[in-house]
Amino acid sequence: MQKKFFAIPELLLGFDTETTGLDVANERAISYGFCAYERGRPVWSDHFFVRPDRPISPGAQRVHGVSLEELDAKYRSGEALSVPMGLIRAVGVLREYLGRGASIVGANVTFFDLEMLRRSYESVLAKNLLDDLHVERLPVIDVIKHDEVIESRAQSSRRRNLTALCQHYGVAPGGHNALSDARASVEVFLAQVLHNDAQRRAASPQSSLPIEFDVTGLPVSGRS
Repeated sequence: MQKKFFAIPELLLGFDTETTGLDVANERAISYGFCAYERGRPVWSDHFFVRPDRPISPGAQRVHGVSLEELDAKYRSGEALSVPMGLIRAVGVLREYLGRGASIVGANVTFFDLEMLRRSYESVLAKNLLDDLHVERLPVIDVIKHDEVIESRAQSSRRRNLTALCQHYGVAPGGHNALSDARASVEVFLAQVLHNDAQRRAASPQSSLPIEFDVTGLPVSGRS
C-alpha cells in the first residue's frame, strides 16, 4: 500500500518506458527514460531507444509517435540497442541506484513499466529481475497511488493518469517521451509532497517534523 509522503526521500529515480503495446506479458519497451533527483533537484538522466523484436501496435504508435522503421534506422546507425542489450542497460541503471538507496518514481510504474521489464527480462535473458537487482522488493513511489492516498477516488472522481496529474499539480507534461514522462512523474511527486506538507502545517501550525529544507523549499528526509 502506498504511504503518504510529507518529506522527499534523499534520492529518487524517475523511470518510464514507451512500448510496442499495453500487454505487459507480450510487448516490449522501445525506449527507456531515467532521471535521478538528489534532495529534490535533478542531477542525472539517461534516455535510450531499443529496436523491438515485434511490431509496434497502431495504438501505441499513435501515442508515442515512434515507428518500427525509425527504430530500425536508429539501430543501423548505432542509436538504438537490441532488446537484450536494452534490458541489460536498464537493469544496470536500476541496480546502481537501488544500491545507493533510491526510490523508483513513476506513474503506474509497478504494474506496467516494471512488470513489462520483469517479464521481458525473464523471457529474453532467462533471469529473475529481483535476483539480479539484489533486492527482495522494489521501493516504488507510484504518483497515481500516492494521489489516491492524498485524495481518494471516493472524495474526487478526477482523472489520475500522468497527464491529468501534471495538470492538477501544475507540472509540465511529458508528452509520451520516456525521459520527459520520467521527469514529469518526479516533479508531480515533489508537488504532492509540498501539498501534503502544507496541509499538515495548516492543520497543526504549532507542530512541525524535525526536518531540514532543501533550497527547493521542499522538506527532505533521511538527513541528520
